[in-house]
Amino acid sequence: MDDNARPHRAGIVEEYLEDHGLERMEWPARSPDLNPIEHLWDYLGREVAALNPPPMSLLELKQGLLCVWSSLPIPVSDNLINSMGNRCRQCIQVRGGHIPY
Repeated sequence: MDDNARPHRAGIVEEYLEDHGLERMEWPARSPDLNPIEHLWDYLGREVAALNPPPMSLLELKQGLLCVWSSLPIPVSDNLINSMGNRCRQCIQVRGGHIPY
């Protein structure tokens, strides 16, 4: 699964997928509502933004992100993954239109 971004469609990526017998799952472009990782990035961003004191350098930002990532509650990722069936059903119902995720 990818979002049709150019780097995901580069020749080297296509070659790797073919060499390793991996099939690409077709996915609509610009569909963050169907991609749980986008919601995970949002969660991480909000958590890092809430750090007190806030990161004041690139090193502090990296450390803060690693701290938030390492303490990510398992239910956060589980809920995102478990929501995929419902997301796909809703997307089909609205014929690929926007869904409230």
